[in-house]
Amino acid sequence: MQTYYLEMLSEQAFTPSPIPAQLTITEVELAQPQFNQFLYALVGKQWQWTDKLSFSTEQWRSHIECNHIRTWVAYVQGAIAGYYELSMQDNGNVEIAYFGLTPDFIGKGYGGALLSHAISAAWSLTTTKRLWVNTCDLDHPSALKNYQSRGFSIYKTEVE
Repeated sequence: MQTYYLEMLSEQAFTPSPIPAQLTITEVELAQPQFNQFLYALVGKQWQWTDKLSFSTEQWRSHIECNHIRTWVAYVQGAIAGYYELSMQDNGNVEIAYFGLTPDFIGKGYGGALLSHAISAAWSLTTTKRLWVNTCDLDHPSALKNYQSRGFSIYKTEVE
């Protein structure tokens, strides 16, 4: 497996993709660990996200609190189209910790729009100095291209 680590060091590097009118993206302002757990399983199942599948509600609560997670959910006509989590880290680093679409919404042009929203949300934080993310060859085949098209650059690659 190959893992790519990407970063964006300034908002000026960002090349946004337009957000379609039918896509509504809302921040989950009241933490609900069970909801994050549900989103993780819903989006991650097809991409073999397994690290947190066995987490209890309390482990999810701890994950959200300790990693300073903020969550946004994308909807199309009331259905969950995808989500992302931003992890606020030390020294102005912000990680896109999780990002993805639900199976019914893949291939419909929402990936670039949702990623653009995530990048905008990260740079809207006054403390952000660096935005980073990782992806691997188990993720959607267009994931790496989407990140690069939005302005991310690879800074490290690992092979397992």
